[in-house]
Amino acid sequence: MASAQHAEGEGPLAIVCGGGSLPLSVAKAVQGRGRRVVLFPVHGWADPAIGEGFPHYWLTLAKVNGFVSNARTEGCSDVVFIGTAVRPPFLSLRMDRLTLPVLSIMLRSYRGGDSHLFDGVATVFERYGFRILGAHQVAPEILMPEGAIGTVAPVARDRNDIARGLALLNAIGPFDVGQATIVADNHVLAVEGAEGTDAMLARITELRAKGRIATPRRVGVLVKAPKPDQDHRFDLPTIGPRTVEEVAQAGLAGIAVVAGSSIIAEPEQVAVAADKAGVFVLGLARNGP
Repeated sequence: MASAQHAEGEGPLAIVCGGGSLPLSVAKAVQGRGRRVVLFPVHGWADPAIGEGFPHYWLTLAKVNGFVSNARTEGCSDVVFIGTAVRPPFLSLRMDRLTLPVLSIMLRSYRGGDSHLFDGVATVFERYGFRILGAHQVAPEILMPEGAIGTVAPVARDRNDIARGLALLNAIGPFDVGQATIVADNHVLAVEGAEGTDAMLARITELRAKGRIATPRRVGVLVKAPKPDQDHRFDLPTIGPRTVEEVAQAGLAGIAVVAGSSIIAEPEQVAVAADKAGVFVLGLARNGP
């Protein structure tokens, strides 16, 4: 994997943009370092206004030709994928002439979890001569630091829940399931699946409203960690101000993510939101809580 230093300043950077605020945050950080950025927002995923202030070309899923021709015209050889995405049904994809030669790769990639799919996407882009970088390689400031964000700290019960959550995620990692779990008073309440973290937290909020969760409010932790042997160029666990709000709504005590291997969006706003809600946000050392 290329280092952040090696990744910087080597010609224009193409950023394939999914949903959320992270693509724009990464673009601004890279541009601030003096590197030209070209955005490739994906129809149906990216914010319609994301291209304002940057050269950009809208992409349609599975139409590789549009990306390849425009990226080459702009002089981009390095590519970053960042932002939320929803996997569409394979048969709904309308492929172009550059996608058809790699159809077998795409089909194999769909037969597995997200990590398997991203590996296939990387293979396709590398086949056409592009180098795939992680967003953290070109904008290392987006990585979660070790320690607390905000002033609220976890108690001993929270740390026990964090340890159990990390053990669970490590155990299920080889099955390429999710990157998050919720543990409350040593009880696993939820494991992230295809619905994503936001929907998982909404499910906990709904279950609590229905009286299906016995633990009191302000007990329980959202734990996020990358899968073992995950390609860190794609889909690192991510939190932001919205995550804090949803954790508070779900009645949990806080959030714990692995420092250096997770992304934090808008950390200043995260700290403000966490203190306001009275929840902790903790960056974990690699060896746990």
